[in-house]
Amino acid sequence: MKAVVLDTDDTFRISEIDEPVAGPGEVAIRVAYAGVQYGDVLVRGGHFPVPRPFVPGFEAAGQIIAVGEGVDEGRIGEQVVALVGGGGYAEVATAPSVLAINASRVDARTAAGFGWVTPTAYDLIDSVGGVRAGDRVLIHAAAGGVGSLAGQFAAAAGAERIVGVVGNSGQLDYARQFGYHEVLTREQFPDGIGAETFDVILDPIGGPTRVASLARLAAHGRIVVYGNIATFEPVTVSANDLLMHGQSLMTYNSNLGSQTHPQRLADSATRAMALVADGSVRIDITAEYALADVETAIANLAGGVTRGKSVVCIG
Repeated sequence: MKAVVLDTDDTFRISEIDEPVAGPGEVAIRVAYAGVQYGDVLVRGGHFPVPRPFVPGFEAAGQIIAVGEGVDEGRIGEQVVALVGGGGYAEVATAPSVLAINASRVDARTAAGFGWVTPTAYDLIDSVGGVRAGDRVLIHAAAGGVGSLAGQFAAAAGAERIVGVVGNSGQLDYARQFGYHEVLTREQFPDGIGAETFDVILDPIGGPTRVASLARLAAHGRIVVYGNIATFEPVTVSANDLLMHGQSLMTYNSNLGSQTHPQRLADSATRAMALVADGSVRIDITAEYALADVETAIANLAGGVTRGKSVVCIG
């Protein structure tokens, strides 16, 4: 079968490789579309140590064509999106059965766009951030895949005010489509919001942005950290200072969750999928690439060019 392979020389190539076979507890999927995800950027940059050659791609949408031992054969033929640890940029991919989420109510392209970003955005707002009616929410990277969904989930949760922060002025109008009451550029943050504070802040940026965000937490506010787009340099936080204001700093790692509590992630994904299927939340796919253009797709995501979500057409 055809697959994109990241080789030992850090080059992506389309190669012919053996078709994978579903093992115990797994399903095999004929992939129609794969989502482009920040994990691809981290693998390319060497932040995820994976053996080379490696088939990247962490979101695979298509039809189950075979099941492994212990998996209900009735799932064969089911349309799913699978959250995988690699292998998505291929004609066939295998995935844990529990993380092959039923996607029969959406098309395969939308399912690929759903990927990891939708359950991540759902969990950041609902499960970890605990956004409630009347909360004030600040979301960094508001024009990205997670950010464009998190604004919508915050609105659905009844947030009173939702402010987004984007990387540059060219992303302002785009982000405003997704439930935000106000959108700023990163250069405008934090001065552009005056003395305003927030009950929930989502931060995948890190560095000085994280420090500035901590200063904008309201009493009993929660900041949720889920990435380090700007820098991997650590930010030191005083637990005593947080305690004095009843504040919380929490983290979210969906990849780790898929390994330690996969059913929890699957449950969140299923709830999020229902909101997408009924039209409550919209996945905005802004770019579609061919299999031969995977490297360009990943570079565009890494460079901040991508808005919303990108997908790769496999076949």
